[in-house]
Amino acid sequence: MLMVADIDSATRPVNLRAMTDEDLPRKKSDLLVDLAREDLDRLSIADLDERIAALAAELARAKAKRDGAAIFRAAADSLFKK
Repeated sequence: MLMVADIDSATRPVNLRAMTDEDLPRKKSDLLVDLAREDLDRLSIADLDERIAALAAELARAKAKRDGAAIFRAAADSLFKK
């Protein structure tokens, strides 16, 4: 009888380590806390500019998603209020 590990090991090594907390998906609040705690002193001006641009792009993406969700919610509310 073939085990899943036997099939996998034929194509690539199998990692049989135990699952840890680091393997679990992180909460969004953890990501924001980590971002806020990051030491900015070690970053150059160019690195800071790159970080600001990336954060601005992420903020725009979040705002666009929120705006779309608000439009969808308003449409759903008007449909069910009839």
